[in-house]
Amino acid sequence: MKSLHYVVFVSLLSVAAVSAQTQTSTTVSPSAVAGSKASAGKRGPVFRANKDQVTAAQTKLKTKGLYDGDATGKLDPATRDSIKNYQQDNGLRATGTLNRATLEKMGIELTDKQKAIPVSASSLASAEKSKKRKSAASGDDKPRRAVFRATKDQIMEAQKLLRTGGMYSGDETGKLDDPTRDGLKKYQEAKGLKATGTLNQATLEKMGIALTDKQKGGEGAN
Repeated sequence: MKSLHYVVFVSLLSVAAVSAQTQTSTTVSPSAVAGSKASAGKRGPVFRANKDQVTAAQTKLKTKGLYDGDATGKLDPATRDSIKNYQQDNGLRATGTLNRATLEKMGIELTDKQKAIPVSASSLASAEKSKKRKSAASGDDKPRRAVFRATKDQIMEAQKLLRTGGMYSGDETGKLDDPTRDGLKKYQEAKGLKATGTLNQATLEKMGIALTDKQKGGEGAN
């Protein structure tokens, strides 16, 4: 009888040992889980242009007639719009950001840190868009309509009118800064125009501000 009890006791110990071993082998430590999450959440370095590069880009855009503001070193809306126009004309994706591909196209020197970040495929225009652009350049397609741009004097007149109407409280700087754009949106909404925040042809005409001969040619009324 004692022998039978001993055999049963030994069998129970064996089963308990196997169960404990199985549980240990399938348990994942908290540190391993944390390490896995950290690895999965790790992202590559983000490319950012510095102030000197933004200033250099603004200067270059200004010489090409794509930007009429000052070289402030800030990526304001006017600068981003100008960058988009430049990118469209140079086979780049119109992101409005100063990515590596755009800086290199402009001939602006990269920092050592930036050189270690590869060019993003998303910064390049698609093959179809590039083909259309080349066709337009060769005369095989209709040329792109020029972008409508208000002059500095026109912006100053608009700022004066907006300030009189209580829609703008800044100075007559001749720059399409954020407060001016906000004032234009208010004016456009009040006059039944599309609230774009830009000083387009329709807005200038509504304000009674004279257009230049080039603008009268119909280069972008929106």
